[in-house]
Amino acid sequence: MTEFTYELEDIGNAVTVVKEAAAEEKVWVFQGEMGAGKTTLIKALSKSFAVIDQVSSPTFGIVNHYENQDGDVFYHFDFYRMDDPAEALDIGIEEYFYSGNYCWLEWAEKIAAFLPEKFFLIRISNDSESKRSLKLQHIENAS
Repeated sequence: MTEFTYELEDIGNAVTVVKEAAAEEKVWVFQGEMGAGKTTLIKALSKSFAVIDQVSSPTFGIVNHYENQDGDVFYHFDFYRMDDPAEALDIGIEEYFYSGNYCWLEWAEKIAAFLPEKFFLIRISNDSESKRSLKLQHIENAS
């Protein structure tokens, strides 16, 4: 597990650490309380990947589709408002996970039963109004 603390004004350093720690993993689960900075970190990551679309939390649409200047595809999920985890199956969640594209998930604990066996976990916590801590870990669940 990798741990890292950063000031919001230096979020670029956090982006570098996250990308290096994630290595080749494409499914990233962002975990943290409301307001911890999940979407803020995803926006900064998107910028580092040269995403050309506007990045925002897909709270009502569940998934946003972004592309970067090279045509790479990124999926951003927010399961906060999902009441029934089976709704994830209705949107074809497994197809997204195994597409080979980046999948960034907020509130994934709502669909824990449907997460892939391997993913990259990013735990974010507020240390203060401007300081965040990250705990980064590769997860591999045995089936």
